[in-house]
Order: sequence, then C-alpha cells, then structure tokens
Amino acid sequence: MGNEVKGAVRIGKARRERNERHGRHDGKILLETSELIFRGPDYRLKLPFSELTNVEAANGELRVETTDGLFIFEVGPSAEKWREKILHPKTRIQKLGVKEGTSVRLLSKFDAEFMRELKASKAMVIRGTNSAEAQNAFLELDGKNSLSAVAKHAKRMNGAEALWLVYPKGKREITENDVISAGRKAGLKDIKVVGFSATHTALKFVIPIENR
Repeated sequence: MGNEVKGAVRIGKARRERNERHGRHDGKILLETSELIFRGPDYRLKLPFSELTNVEAANGELRVETTDGLFIFEVGPSAEKWREKILHPKTRIQKLGVKEGTSVRLLSKFDAEFMRELKASKAMVIRGTNSAEAQNAFLELDGKNSLSAVAKHAKRMNGAEALWLVYPKGKREITENDVISAGRKAGLKDIKVVGFSATHTALKFVIPIENR
C-alpha cells in the first residue's frame, strides 16, 4: 500500500500488562498492505489489520482498537481514506492492475495461490516470450544473478506494457536498490511498488512515455 505520513500516536491504557509505554509519541505512520505501522525514536508499533476490532476516523485522527486497547493515530487529512483502505483493502490482483480481460505474461513459475487469483480474475494468461502482446508481464528474481534477465525482457516490451519484477524481501542476495538499478539500466522507469506476498515485493516498470 505504501502510504506514509509524519504524525503521532496516542496510546490508551492496555488491557494486558505488557510494560506498554503510554502517552503520545511522534514519528512516522505507515499504512501497508495488511498492517498499520508506527516508527518513532522511542516507540515502535505494528498492528496487523486482522487484529483490529474497530476502526474509526474523525478530525484527522484514525482511532483503532485491538484486544490490547485503543490507539489514536494523528494522520491528518489521510484519516478517512486510511479507514476505508483498512476496512476494504484491495486484493493483490487489484493492486497489480489485473482485471477481467487483462492480458498477463508469466516469465517465471509462480505459486499456486497467485495462479488461482489470476484464474479468478478472468485475466488472459500468456506463458513465456511468444509474440502475443501483454499488458502486464511478471518476472520473479531470486538473486543478483537473475537480474540479467531484466534487460532481455525490457527489449521485448512495447507501448504501455508493464514489467513487474518480483523479488524477496529483506534478502542480502538481492535488494530493492539492485532491482531498481537493473530496471533503469534497461531503460525502464519504476512507477509503483506493491507487497506481493508476506515474503516478496513487486516493483512495476514501464517504458518512459517519451520513448514509446
């Protein structure tokens, strides 16, 4: 989801004794695909959506409740929008821009769950590098040695076709900077990032408009 604001969190009294620090803390607030995160100099917090029992928004505040108590996030104008995203999150397929009739090229082998989601979306799946045109192509990278494939596939792209590069999170073998660098060296522009799964991130690359 990738939304971030500078703000604060106010923490109500916890229902469980966990040495929780109460009061108000300044820092960064992030709304991710499936969790709300706070990062401050003296306090950090991560709240999975699945643990939220109530979510309300009013006067620039996002008020969320869990079984441990109430947390009030001062996020300003983003409050109502974030509430909607928490209560009605987009599916992975929607975030990737895939819908009925979308042509999708698979340049790697993906897990069964992703394949089921593609089938349910009624997208047109194209395997490999045949001549059929696709709106979105997906390539999984597992290490720096796989980055050479980016330039090869970039040369086959046309028009507004998107190339999604899917890579592991938090691995030294391949980092976000490695992926972005490979895409840019291949003449592409990175325009979007999506949490592909609990273990992988997807970066979207396209041909710059002036080069199409």
